[in-house]
Amino acid sequence: MNAHMKSIAAKSVAPRFCTALVLSALVWLGGPRSADAGANVWTATGPYGGQVSALAIDPQTPTTLYAVTGGVFKSTDGGSSWTSANAGLSGPGPQSLVIDPTTPSTLYAGTAAGAFKSTDGAGSWRSSGLAFARIFTLAVDPQTPTTIYAGTGGGSAGGVWKSTNGGANWSPTGPVGRVRALAIDPQTPTTLYAGTDDNGIFKSVDAATTWSAVNIGLTNTSILALAIDPQRRRPSTRAARAAESSKVRTREQRGAVPASTVV
Repeated sequence: MNAHMKSIAAKSVAPRFCTALVLSALVWLGGPRSADAGANVWTATGPYGGQVSALAIDPQTPTTLYAVTGGVFKSTDGGSSWTSANAGLSGPGPQSLVIDPTTPSTLYAGTAAGAFKSTDGAGSWRSSGLAFARIFTLAVDPQTPTTIYAGTGGGSAGGVWKSTNGGANWSPTGPVGRVRALAIDPQTPTTLYAGTDDNGIFKSVDAATTWSAVNIGLTNTSILALAIDPQRRRPSTRAARAAESSKVRTREQRGAVPASTVV
């Protein structure tokens, strides 16, 4: 093969190689890609044109899903097609999105201009408080979905805020600082975790009334993401994705009673 043909071959392989590496929680979708679906193969479905900062799937109708990328987009056919769902949203585009697990037509979006709520499957949105705060992450109590937590940043507004009435009112709970990630134990929702920009992970066992740092073993305390294993089949493991590394750091706590796994 001559040099010209090698150059053409290399250019044709590169896009496929890049597509195969789209495995992170934050995906830049610069344009359509196609691949034959199958084992160990990812197929891009859109919406295209920006960074996807949040995905949410209807727990009762899994073919209905929502993506946040400069705005809210909705699909009712498993991601094959998407429509804009931003009526009523104001200010800079949302960064986070959560669904009420018992009433999936109710959604909450976190924006740089506070919280917004929809009760008609993202058909329309209205302001739901915290207009002075930039919301990076949201979490809904799976057993009491009118209880919502918001991780915020920006001056004195930074920290975890809590609503017990579906976003009508909010109260600050701490920890103070920019909160990028929240995770609630699905079996014991009074236990939750907050990942901060510079101060690592905090844990509360009393529904955000008090918090304590849980950072032993972390080498980077700038936390971007947290998740919990809902099955509780292993000893307690704390883990987080840090800002300067794609690696997941873990910490195990062994005990007689298995607890949740945070990833």
